[in-house]
Amino acid sequence: MANLQIKGIDDDVYAHLKALAASEHRSVSQQVLYLVRAYLARTNQMDQVKTPAEVLLELSGSWDDSREAHQIIADLKKARRGSKKLMKGF
Repeated sequence: MANLQIKGIDDDVYAHLKALAASEHRSVSQQVLYLVRAYLARTNQMDQVKTPAEVLLELSGSWDDSREAHQIIADLKKARRGSKKLMKGF
């Protein structure tokens, strides 16, 4: 098993870490190991979660169609129905 030595910790940070360890009934070493493991687990989960942009890109895409663009546009325009909902106003 590997050992890790951390040098240059501010006194305030160490005091906070020591108090946190005491409140969790752990040694400072156990608390540091716990925090590192928790951070790595959370980071690993975040790496697996897709961003909204990635989800959108997977959902979007293009379709295959043998028609030319102008034919598709003409078909879309022909399929539109006139709406009279706004003729009378709001």
